[in-house]
Amino acid sequence: MSVAGLVQSLISFYGILVFVYVIMSWFRPTGFMYDIYRVLAQVCEPYVGIFRRIVPPMGAVDFSPWIAVLVLQYLIGPLLVTLLRTIGL
Repeated sequence: MSVAGLVQSLISFYGILVFVYVIMSWFRPTGFMYDIYRVLAQVCEPYVGIFRRIVPPMGAVDFSPWIAVLVLQYLIGPLLVTLLRTIGL
């Protein structure tokens, strides 16, 4: 596997982590699930927080995590992969 393929896989995995973080935030996790939620919050919130400051709230629905995943999958990911393939990695 090339470095570009590895980066693409990591970006996809991070998108899944953000998705799981959002789904878990809809419920009140307890016990072991709360520990998982806290770890996901520490991993995902720095990136999602950027979009929380940019995207205005739309009532009770927070679209910032979805915008964050879209930007990650369709802007950042392809740019990084193209850059890595251009330099031969």
